[in-house]
Amino acid sequence: MRKSKFTETQIVSILKQADAGVPVKDLCRQAGISVATYYQWKSKFGGMEASELKRVRELEEENSRLKRLYADLALENSAMKDLIAKKL
Repeated sequence: MRKSKFTETQIVSILKQADAGVPVKDLCRQAGISVATYYQWKSKFGGMEASELKRVRELEEENSRLKRLYADLALENSAMKDLIAKKL
């Protein structure tokens, strides 16, 4: 996936400008983005503060780490069950 040239805090500030009353078309022209991109950002980041974004990112990283840990343990458990079944 292509990396955005805008940081999450920049995205939030652009969305806040639109909430303050700046027309979306003008805002998109200033930022150099399409209207579709603006609405994608709004659906993803709408109503969030920069501190909330940081917390969400941390939770996503922790969640992915826990999923990998679970997958490793499930694989190990399956291998142990196969080994026990062969011995019996």
